[in-house]
This record gives sequence, structure tokens and C-alpha cells, in this order.
Amino acid sequence: MLRRSASFAITGLAMLGTTSQTAAGGRAVECYEPVRAPAVYDTVYEDMMISPPGQQVDYTPPIYGTRERVVMTVPTQVTYEVVPAITRTIYHTVKVDGGGYSWEWRVIHGRRVLCKIWHKARYERVAETVVIQPERTRRVVIPAQYDRIAEEVLVQPEQRRVIDVPASYQTVARRVLVREGSSGWRRVHISRHCQG
Repeated sequence: MLRRSASFAITGLAMLGTTSQTAAGGRAVECYEPVRAPAVYDTVYEDMMISPPGQQVDYTPPIYGTRERVVMTVPTQVTYEVVPAITRTIYHTVKVDGGGYSWEWRVIHGRRVLCKIWHKARYERVAETVVIQPERTRRVVIPAQYDRIAEEVLVQPEQRRVIDVPASYQTVARRVLVREGSSGWRRVHISRHCQG
């Protein structure tokens, strides 16, 4: 780079000298024109990572259903009750008075006399309660009561699955410098450019 700068400086000085002579009416010995080479670029394509690799959880919620079942609402009960006696009324004739003789005062023909009186036996109809079946205790069984109820049941449990997600890439275009631009001097043929 230092060597190129030195040659440019010498060339510049020579041109200044030449220009001075030409301006003064002298004959040009060498002529140079500035030359610039533009930078050269190229387009390169490369894969660029948009998203890194990772993991994703696939979740399926649980599924529930309804099931009917029979449940006992009231259990079996046992109680005891008293059954009253069974009776019947029977009627029969009984002798109330056996009859016989008695003495009593009476008035006969205006005279008060004591008389012996005969009395017949006296009977009456009497009711009697007869027990046909005595009082007893009876065991009573009250059956259990059942009912249908609907309950929620798990049909399928929740599921979790880990999925590996690969990295995502995209091809992008990028402009790169192949050769830097440069500037310098190029010698020009005298007969065409530099004759005064």
C-alpha cells in the first residue's frame, strides 16, 4: 500500500510538471487519465434460523360422561307392633234368684196378716266376653327404598404428549463485497489526447 501511494505521488508530480509545461506551451511527453474501478458485489444465499428447536405439549382434556346407578336411600327397618286380642261376646241364661218361700205382711179383708209367699226362680240373659285369640306382638319389616341417581364418571383421562419441534430456517439473500473499488491513473496515448 505504501509502495502504491509512493508511485501515485511520483506520477502526480510528473503530471504536474507536464501540465505546467503544456500550459506554458511545451510539448507533452506523457499523459494520464484518472481511472476508477467500482467495487464488485455478489449475492449469496444462506439459511438463517428463524426459530430455535424446542418442545410443544399437546394437551387433550379429560372426557366425562353420565352413568345411572341404583342406590339405597332408606335402609331396611324392623319395627314391632301390638296386635290386640280377638274377643267375642257370648250370651247365656243364668239363675239370678233361686226362688223359695218368704214371709211378708199383707192386708186381707181389712186385716193385716203375715203370709208365707212362694217365689219362683228368676233367670236373666247375661253377656260374657270370651278371648278367641290373645294379644300378641308382631314383627313388621319395612323394606329398603331405592332410587336412581345420575353421577359423573371419567370416560377418558387427560392426555399430555410432548412433541419435539425442529428449528425453522429461511433462505435469505445477502449482498457481499467480492472486490473493493480502486482508483488510479491510466496512461493515455499522446497522439490522441495530449497533443497541444
